[in-house]
Amino acid sequence: MIWERWGRRRRGEDQPAPPSPGPFEDLLEEAPVVALLLDRDRRVLAANRAGCQFFRLDRDQLPLGLLEATREGRLLEALRSGSSHGELRLSHRQRTVQFKLVPGPKPGDTLMFLADLTELRRLETVRQEFVANLSHELRNPLTSLRLAVESMQGEPLPPAPALHRFALRALIETDHLAAIVANLRELVQIEAGQVELSLSCFEVRELVMEAATRVLVDRPLELRILEDLQITADRSKLAQVLHNLLDNASKFSPPGLPIEVEASMDDGEFRLSVRDHGPGISPEHWTRVFERFYKVDPARARSGTQGESARAERARVERARATSGSGLGLAITKHLVLAQGGRVWTEAARDGGQVFGLAIPMPISVNE
Repeated sequence: MIWERWGRRRRGEDQPAPPSPGPFEDLLEEAPVVALLLDRDRRVLAANRAGCQFFRLDRDQLPLGLLEATREGRLLEALRSGSSHGELRLSHRQRTVQFKLVPGPKPGDTLMFLADLTELRRLETVRQEFVANLSHELRNPLTSLRLAVESMQGEPLPPAPALHRFALRALIETDHLAAIVANLRELVQIEAGQVELSLSCFEVRELVMEAATRVLVDRPLELRILEDLQITADRSKLAQVLHNLLDNASKFSPPGLPIEVEASMDDGEFRLSVRDHGPGISPEHWTRVFERFYKVDPARARSGTQGESARAERARVERARATSGSGLGLAITKHLVLAQGGRVWTEAARDGGQVFGLAIPMPISVNE
């Protein structure tokens, strides 16, 4: 039945379909995979609905050569390879597909099935990167902890000041490991949607000052926030977001230069930005800085025309940006904002530094 219907479309016939012989008459037409019917000359004779959508085909223009119809030379290579199945990367659409070739209804015809594996492969890559990054994050504190413990077990025992120093180092590394585990647990809960919002009305300026005190920001703080700006949101989660952004900015701002915090209401959105005056981040990293464990490669800092001292300071800050923290703060920040229906971004400041921003829609009127 499927072949008869496709054949009628190819011949331009417009006849009612005969009674269906079974429940799977429309199997290929409605299948979620791409199906193309090819003749011995490698022309596309017919395509199911998924095939027309994937390759943007107009059935009225068929038959067409496979290359003309799909603009994918690697599909021709798959046909010529003699293999009945495999995986390939489409050049024009930048998609990874699995192909399977089976004989068609007539001698010389071929039915090509394509399944889009792009998202599956992306998730596999994310999982592999996560495992690799987690291993890297745990290796450093574990190594330092082991060295501290081994030093305390030395023969003869180190003097009391050295023992105190080793014990302090072990405590610091243990706290670091505990923070990584706690952040991972929180991130898993957030990504699983296990976040309960507790909305309340509060003053933004007061919240920013509380967060700055908790972070112990050792840089000048410049606020551009109205004294009476109030919003209705989850105060505790927004406090955690501010804690992460201010902590991030304080690590990467050179001493003496301010951290700038700006907040306002704009088109029904509460918008907040935190700006540091460090060397910034190259644009190719902007879409990934909110990923788990993603850290900027210090070799990829934005280049400039500063002198040698400025370049040295930029390198110092970039080393801090690449090695400090657990690499989870910005990922948690993103998900806490998303949980409130908002969005996050980062961009370069006009006269240097990096800006991290967020916007949360406010369905409740503010400052009335």
